[in-house]
Amino acid sequence: MRLVVYNIRYATGTGPAFHLPLPGAGYLRSNRRVLAGLVEFLRAQDADIIGLIEVDTGSIRSGMVNQAQFIADSLGHYSIYQCKYGATSINHHMPIVRKQANAFLAAPRVRGERFHYFDSGIKRLIIELELDDVCVFLVHLSLKYRHRQYQLRYLHDLVRKATKPVIIAGDFNTFWGTHELYLFMQAAHLRSANVNGLPSFPSRTPRVELDFVLVSEGIEVNDLRIPDVRLSDHRPLICDFTVTGASP
Repeated sequence: MRLVVYNIRYATGTGPAFHLPLPGAGYLRSNRRVLAGLVEFLRAQDADIIGLIEVDTGSIRSGMVNQAQFIADSLGHYSIYQCKYGATSINHHMPIVRKQANAFLAAPRVRGERFHYFDSGIKRLIIELELDDVCVFLVHLSLKYRHRQYQLRYLHDLVRKATKPVIIAGDFNTFWGTHELYLFMQAAHLRSANVNGLPSFPSRTPRVELDFVLVSEGIEVNDLRIPDVRLSDHRPLICDFTVTGASP
């Protein structure tokens, strides 16, 4: 199977123009050409599962376009998406922000989803996609180190309850890379598919390993690559894997 994980930054693009007329101003405007580029890139990958981080589900920024649904329809996939903030968060009442989500896109033969929520941090959503023989979790962890550690503890408990092999993928915001995840991976019996520690951020000249695909026993990673794609400030991860057995 093929999994693509990509923080698309709401299809706002990247480059010097992103910070004009003020730093970060680009977050307020998506780019249809970037969205079209994302569709073409993802179509070329022919992935079974696509995990998208930072998706706009229909705010004024995207011209009321639900980017998850638009990409899924373009690929002939179905989509699962949800606002990334906790149910009681004030962000649900804020324009634009309330439409900020994460999403799974999957081939029509793949279904079965659940939503979980961390009990700490601002970004709390965990999307679980359960297949016949594997569970895939999509996450976007907190920018704060302390909150990330609480979130990793929550993920540990989810993994240990799983009755199938597990993949955890997404933007972990781990500025120390795998060093920060070492104890979590050991406790949860996970390993990184990115065995060479290839960086994914920033996309122009990657220096930091922020995005991960972590796999449990029972999953053989056939290939992991991070192509030079600059449609966002992150580069995508493409992981080919085979489920070989049950989780321990």
